[in-house]
Amino acid sequence: MSRVDLRVGLGALCMLMLTACGIGVSEDDGQGAQDIIGIPIPTIVPGTQENGGKSEETAPEQTPSPEDHVLTVTISAAGDCSLGNHQEQEYAYSFRQVYDQIEDEGYFFENVRSVFEEDDMTIVNFEGVLTHSEERDESRTYNIKGDPDYARLLTAGHVEAVSFANNHRLDYGTRGSDDTVAALEAEGIVYAYDRNVGIYETEKGIRIGFVSVNEVAWGLGSEQLLAEGIEKLRQEDVDLILACCHWGIEKDNYPTENQQYLGRKCIDFGADLVIGHHPHVLQGIEEYNGKFIIYSLANFCFGANRNPVDKDTMIFQQTFTFVDGVKQEDRQIQIIPCSVSSARDRNNFQPTPAQGEEAARIIQRINGYSAGYGVVFAQDGTLCQ
Repeated sequence: MSRVDLRVGLGALCMLMLTACGIGVSEDDGQGAQDIIGIPIPTIVPGTQENGGKSEETAPEQTPSPEDHVLTVTISAAGDCSLGNHQEQEYAYSFRQVYDQIEDEGYFFENVRSVFEEDDMTIVNFEGVLTHSEERDESRTYNIKGDPDYARLLTAGHVEAVSFANNHRLDYGTRGSDDTVAALEAEGIVYAYDRNVGIYETEKGIRIGFVSVNEVAWGLGSEQLLAEGIEKLRQEDVDLILACCHWGIEKDNYPTENQQYLGRKCIDFGADLVIGHHPHVLQGIEEYNGKFIIYSLANFCFGANRNPVDKDTMIFQQTFTFVDGVKQEDRQIQIIPCSVSSARDRNNFQPTPAQGEEAARIIQRINGYSAGYGVVFAQDGTLCQ
């Protein structure tokens, strides 16, 4: 079969899955239809490697009896958050100017606060540092920083945890990183980076551990860090394990071989969910052995770009069920399509859930990127079973 035939076949398969979910695709859908029908084939087709793709034999879900103690925990994951500016940005229309002008520190996460305050844990990727240091790494094109007080914005937005292993953690050297850690700790925000794992305990008593690695710097050397971090969390006897991976190619909507390899290895090592970021744009979602890999969540509250061309983003949610303390094998996931800004013509650093046709367009786009993995979301953002 030729590559063209394979692309057409996958496009037709995607359209059938979308129809089954009640999502219509018409010939005049414009760019969104092109995203689905003309999708590039992922480098590694799910199911072609040993243990790849969906698990053929999933452990049966336990049906709780009235005597069982059933507990659910919902995790929300969002993408790159840079609370500040880079050194080349003017003050006008910058994150710092908006911060200086607002009266309520809850402004930045105001439109997603209801989502984050209703879950059990919200985690984002923290891109940049919080420091007063002026000693930046001049070898870098962009050095991103905000004031240490900006850590309060995360608390005001009901963000409890951040992944901090990324290519901007050392923009202002070790002092910048240390100052950021101190600011996060002062707000009670749990963090992880490199060999430092994080553990957040929910109000329900469920302990969620997470590891954070920077594949952009470490390449496949990240595999060892992931293995060590996940094993450390297993020894801590946490109830859930998340693997946060900073990886991929900026502005590319499809994952690299390294992303796919490392994402699957995380699950092989014992992770319950893999959360990806760095490309600054959306990528697809894969189901592997009953667990999910989010290849890129895109930007979220992103001060380092005053007007990104692509403002599409999402919140990924997964609800885990425990029966008498034992995690069940279920697939309760949902995506909430969003824009990084509540304004169309610029970034006002206020991520906002999309509505109506905009929401449908973003979900259709994510379905296009996920089609090669057989993952499809319905119009309400829930997973098509």
